[in-house]
Amino acid sequence: MRVEPIVTERLELTPLRVEDADTMAAVLADERLHEFIGGHPATVEELRGRYTRQVAGPGRPGEIWLNWIVRVAGEPVGYVQATVVDTSADVAWVIGTPWQGRGYATEAAAGLVAWLRDRGLATFATIAPGHRASERVAAAVGLTVTDELVDGERVWRLE
Repeated sequence: MRVEPIVTERLELTPLRVEDADTMAAVLADERLHEFIGGHPATVEELRGRYTRQVAGPGRPGEIWLNWIVRVAGEPVGYVQATVVDTSADVAWVIGTPWQGRGYATEAAAGLVAWLRDRGLATFATIAPGHRASERVAAAVGLTVTDELVDGERVWRLE
């Protein structure tokens, strides 16, 4: 499975490249983004290292990492990703603080979920308790909350 561009009404999801670290460091620089995803804003060098690992993939049989940069008019505003194991894809989305509230997360996540569904993959997301914005995105793209927990996060599944 290869990462391919995904185009939605307003967005282009482009395959992650190591060079994206140069612009993404600024997109992800707000401390508030890390309230639910953990960590801290990464430097360009830290992102280059992370992106190098992500582009290379996990190196484990049966697992695939798929990563895209979310772009509006060519400019990066966030990212979406999927970790595929066997026939299931664990999805996630992050939109930079200045671009939140415009529906970009929902549109990007919907494009990703549709792309994965077209490839026959069951889709789910794990969302931290209390992360209402991500819960709204999950519901909007057809994911339903379950009673399952993974590392303290609630599992949402596409039915």
